[in-house]
Amino acid sequence: MISMPPFHLLCTLIGLLLLPLHINSADPDPLQDFCVADLKAPLSVNGFPCKPEAEVTSGDFFFDGLSKEGNTTNIFGWSVTAANVLAFPGLNSLGISMNRVDFAPGGLNPPHSHPRATETGVVIEGKLLIGFVTTSNVFHSKVLTVGQMFVVPRGLVHFQLNVGEGKALLFTAFNSHLPGSAVVPTTLFASRPSIPDDVLTKAFQVGNDVIDNIKSKFSS
Repeated sequence: MISMPPFHLLCTLIGLLLLPLHINSADPDPLQDFCVADLKAPLSVNGFPCKPEAEVTSGDFFFDGLSKEGNTTNIFGWSVTAANVLAFPGLNSLGISMNRVDFAPGGLNPPHSHPRATETGVVIEGKLLIGFVTTSNVFHSKVLTVGQMFVVPRGLVHFQLNVGEGKALLFTAFNSHLPGSAVVPTTLFASRPSIPDDVLTKAFQVGNDVIDNIKSKFSS
């Protein structure tokens, strides 16, 4: 019989104990073909409950919302059409979604973040300045034209600005079926109930009159 020094034996036993933890750290393989969202049921931790397979139709796997131009008549001059699980139930539990973003001339998709997803996109029409800020406060940006792509890491504040002469169109994709969006100006100045003026005046080092003026822009 081959003997093993106690130290080597201990290391081997620790390795064997850790091996299952390493294997189980990966996402599990899906146990079903799909899980079409039952939008009438409450949202659970990782998505909506599955609709009974007998109630699933072909229409659950197709969505034409991105074919329609959005209405950009608003203070920012932009519009987003979301193809997430709320509009496209077939995406439930698959970890993907898309947006169509339309821009009027000079339109802005204001600074915002997606807390649950990384974003990538491609310019379909026009010219867009696209930028994001890292957690080290470094600003990265570039002007993109038709066919060019970008990526914004998950959770980072970013924006898109139409710097061309006409309209612009952008398609974006996310690695979440419901990426969420926290729009900086409306989050800070249009929340319900409102963030106290004392917080905002100190954060931005301005007077109450400035804060009240900004809030008035988002009151409607």
